[in-house]
Amino acid sequence: MNKLGILPPTIVLEPLLREWLLEDIGRGDRTTQALLDGEEGQANWVAKADGVIAGLPIAAKVFNLLNEKIHFVPVVAEGESRARGDVVAEINGPLDALLTGERVALNIVMRLSGIATLTRKYVEKIADLPTKLVDTRKTTPGLRLLEKYAIAVGGAVNHRMGLDDAVMIKDNHIAAAGGIGKAISRIRHQIPYPLTIEVETENLDQVKEALQYGADIIMLDNMSVDLMRQAVSRIRQHDSRVKIEASGNITLETIRPVAETGVDYISSSAPVTQSCWLDLSMKIK
Repeated sequence: MNKLGILPPTIVLEPLLREWLLEDIGRGDRTTQALLDGEEGQANWVAKADGVIAGLPIAAKVFNLLNEKIHFVPVVAEGESRARGDVVAEINGPLDALLTGERVALNIVMRLSGIATLTRKYVEKIADLPTKLVDTRKTTPGLRLLEKYAIAVGGAVNHRMGLDDAVMIKDNHIAAAGGIGKAISRIRHQIPYPLTIEVETENLDQVKEALQYGADIIMLDNMSVDLMRQAVSRIRQHDSRVKIEASGNITLETIRPVAETGVDYISSSAPVTQSCWLDLSMKIK
């Protein structure tokens, strides 16, 4: 469904998968190694709950790291919804590799599918409006690349991947610098082109100061809907090119009223921090 979910290249992804496999395998899969000796077989992955599927190409890489003879065939495309009981992938090849890689592969897909599922619910609330949902840096350490991939598969847009992607002047930066104007002035001449400067604001006075000093993006943080609407009006009148982001306490109930204020983006950590894993299981035929 979504074209924004681009997987990290193999050179980036493979070391992560190797590390996670080593964590689980340790000095060897005692059960499988004692039980099997080269036998081949088939298995299905089955959804145990309704949801949006994400991460199947990553699961294929997990199995292929263990044995290149394994054929992992997704039955659904990334971002497609499936119901409980549906088969989402078919696998065939050496059974020892299937069983050894089962837990790591399933864990990844269940985690990412849970994120994609909740993301889709948020996105659908504002699907008819121009406002876009974006993610945050509130991600699980070590999983940011994949969690942000799942966000995109769910239909949202990725915010900065890390601190080096853009300048975001938050409340603590403002306090440390002695004000928004001072913060922007000190940063402006030290950052490389074409990094943008985003400023977090909590009231109309801060919005005015951010505009005065040429912020590229203005975040309206934890403002009421009425105050947000006033801020959007002032920003649009001053410079229609400035992008506006809303943030703070975004829920499935509040996201639409916030979007209706006219902001360009709504950022929320909820699809990551409040999502549940989408339960899947592997069944040997």
